[in-house]
Amino acid sequence: MQSPSPPLPLVSRSRRFACMLYEAVLLFGVVFIADYLFDTLTQSTHALMLRPWRQAWLFVVIGAYFVLSWRRGQTLPMKTWNIRLVDGDGTPPGLARSIARYVLAWLPVLLGAALVALVRWATGWPGVLSLVVFAPMALFVWSWIDRQGQFLHDRLLGTRLVSDER
Repeated sequence: MQSPSPPLPLVSRSRRFACMLYEAVLLFGVVFIADYLFDTLTQSTHALMLRPWRQAWLFVVIGAYFVLSWRRGQTLPMKTWNIRLVDGDGTPPGLARSIARYVLAWLPVLLGAALVALVRWATGWPGVLSLVVFAPMALFVWSWIDRQGQFLHDRLLGTRLVSDER
């Protein structure tokens, strides 16, 4: 009988952050193409036209990119940084768990954006709104509290970002 292999080590915050920056660069292309397709199909002439529909469309497109990639265990930046998303049993997460992970990952980001809006409202300083670019960093707040340094959505769903160096 073969003994079970030890669990793969979790990925450091610095590698997750570097991967997140690469992910943002890649998402620029995904969003550009999706937005171009949206504008072409709806004949919208500027970004504020059909804004709620555009935002919903982009939310779905970005979600499809992540969910389909996570079902295989990795996005392209995760592959570059040797990071793999796994379930408790070491396999890529299922469809429902991948969708839940995507939706839950948005909660800290939206809370960060709401905090920036609240500070803007409380101070009256318009320049405060430029801080919204840091809202995605709200994902990391829980990782400083968690005993293993995991993101909140990973802790809640039982998924882990592990090192995939072979």
